[in-house]
Amino acid sequence: MNENAANTKINPPTFSPTVGGSYGYGWQMLMKHFVDLLLVTIIVIVINIPFHIFRSSYEIGGIGFPIVVFFGFFTLVYGIFIVAPIEYGADWMFLKAMRNEKFEIKDMFSSFEIYLKVILANILVAVIVIMGMIALLIPGIIFACKLAFVPYLVMDRKLDAGEAIKESWRMTKGHAWTIFFMGVLAFFIIIAGLVCCIVGVVPAAMWVSSAFASLYYAVSSEEQGAVGIKQ
Repeated sequence: MNENAANTKINPPTFSPTVGGSYGYGWQMLMKHFVDLLLVTIIVIVINIPFHIFRSSYEIGGIGFPIVVFFGFFTLVYGIFIVAPIEYGADWMFLKAMRNEKFEIKDMFSSFEIYLKVILANILVAVIVIMGMIALLIPGIIFACKLAFVPYLVMDRKLDAGEAIKESWRMTKGHAWTIFFMGVLAFFIIIAGLVCCIVGVVPAAMWVSSAFASLYYAVSSEEQGAVGIKQ
């Protein structure tokens, strides 16, 4: 067990690491910390605005090749070096909320304190999943499920990129199907949010984030309970 995790005592969860348990507990804690998590989500949305503007710009037909290259390059760089750390920090805030721990909005920017770890982890996961998608799609889905815990492991245990990938792969053993079906359910939750006057997609996305953070919380706590916490 990683030293950072070993020295951190976590209150045991009151639910099982299942689809229903994660979404149920996620909803309960989301309601308890709704305002703070809404602010976190709004920050993520605002940070993503330039990303989507530039991506839309180079996708518009009729512009010259050099402009397309510029917008494409800027979108890639902005997504990797700005959006990813903010989203990792947001995942960290959702995890702390699911653990019912105190947190401040500024804490989501703590990802920049381990900037290199976040960037490398994000790039490696993206490359692995994309390669899997190219290889007949199904491997990509499997990789995405097996690496779902990487952001939490980087932020929670401060693991290096390679360590986080290995640990996520290990931790998701026996939970990959749960993650897959949670992803399927997330799709329908987001669609339902869009149907609800579009603005409903924000709380829908917050619920999904809460559910996945809850699953990691349950699995990691379950393991700590099984092996004990070293002092």
